[in-house]
Amino acid sequence: MTEKQALEETSEGLSRTDPENQIQIGDDPVPLNEKVPAQTTRLYRRRWLIVLLFSSYSLCNSYQWIQYGIINNIFMKFYGVDAFTIDWMSMIYMLTYIPFIFPVTWLLDKKGLRVVALVATALNCAGTWIKVLSVKPNLFAVTFLGQFCSSCSQVFILGMPSRIASVWFGAEEVSTACSIGVFGNQLGIAIGFLVPPILVPNVDDMDELAHHISIMFYITAGVATLLFILVVFVFQERPEIPPTPAQATARSIPPEQYSYTASILRLLRNKAFILLIISYGLNVGCFYAVSTLLNRMIIEHHPGEEVNAGRIGLTIVIAGMVGSLICGIWLDRTKTYKQTTLAVYFMSLVGMIVYAATLNLGHLWVVFITAAALGFFMTGYLPLGFEYAVELTYPESEGTSSGLLNCSAQVFGIIFTICQGKIMEDARFGTLGGNIFLCVFLLIGTIITGFIKSDLRRQIANKKAAEGQLSGRDYGTTTTLTAD
Repeated sequence: MTEKQALEETSEGLSRTDPENQIQIGDDPVPLNEKVPAQTTRLYRRRWLIVLLFSSYSLCNSYQWIQYGIINNIFMKFYGVDAFTIDWMSMIYMLTYIPFIFPVTWLLDKKGLRVVALVATALNCAGTWIKVLSVKPNLFAVTFLGQFCSSCSQVFILGMPSRIASVWFGAEEVSTACSIGVFGNQLGIAIGFLVPPILVPNVDDMDELAHHISIMFYITAGVATLLFILVVFVFQERPEIPPTPAQATARSIPPEQYSYTASILRLLRNKAFILLIISYGLNVGCFYAVSTLLNRMIIEHHPGEEVNAGRIGLTIVIAGMVGSLICGIWLDRTKTYKQTTLAVYFMSLVGMIVYAATLNLGHLWVVFITAAALGFFMTGYLPLGFEYAVELTYPESEGTSSGLLNCSAQVFGIIFTICQGKIMEDARFGTLGGNIFLCVFLLIGTIITGFIKSDLRRQIANKKAAEGQLSGRDYGTTTTLTAD
């Protein structure tokens, strides 16, 4: 029996004409106030293993995003290329995401979590071994190919945290679970800031330098291979018994009732979500630009401090990881999505202003403090955007909404990285001018966030589900419409 048929049997005499009390399931609107039979639910301890395994391979992939940029000057010397070319080793992650996100999101909806996890770890593993073969000054094209494979893997990773939380976790855990999923990505970036400057010192002997680079690449390849094997044998598509009543209902929806194209069109007609796409892209795009260009910023004011540049990047991300977890727990308890998102966004702007103003003072300890404050809010904003998007777009696919957010972030990330890099190269502006450039767009993003209508559709549906009424497809439910 389909979900709609079950609803029809339990909703005699209820109105179906009020659009304010309807949600979209497949191509048909369904009232929020229709009652459904009680559903058997269960939370499995395995859910923590799944999210931790995902976080681990997300970590391995995001580490590679910044491993070239944080020792920009060393790779420039080894491969004989300019700074802008090395910047593209980070920006390729952003560029690859844009054309591939829609087919990958479609694959996630049609084939589910396990297939996407397998493809992600396989591509990531392949990319790391290609890099192992590239440790010669004349093989920059090979190392770029390896980075391209790793960037393709990222497309299969970034939209997963909200989906894993949806499929495996209960309604009171989803924000925390999503934060843990994002946590792995952030930790990988943190390690990417910290480890490369330690493993690859700035030495003049090319053979010695090649040896250090080779060690770094072999370590990454070994970890990526281990994670691929673990995903093959451990990663499970979904629990046998769903975690929420609403998910149990959603599993009964036939695949033919779900239209990916119609879902995209509905999202693009959602004004609040469009505003969130823009504001999220501005914030995260600024983070991408700061991360990619951090080495150049620090070295300009503190020559020879490659290792400390990495430590400052580590500080930014570690502080952001703390911010992410705190925000996730806070949202699970308070459900104050609009207020929390706006407050964190505004503090990101304040943090960026303080960081820009203190970078050239000549005191590294001051930079560490201001970078920590910036990271706490700017990086802590990442899971907030995912969670707020799911609230505004319920009951659409979590993978689709988060994919659109990430696509916006990649577009703005490329634009901001190129523009800030060019501004920094101009002696009239320098790093201060580049950072002020980012501050302007963070201010615009803060204003846009203030105009987002707080239409918490998922919360309304969750309350109905708790009362034994239809919640349609909950964030605590899965958008997987096919069997295992």
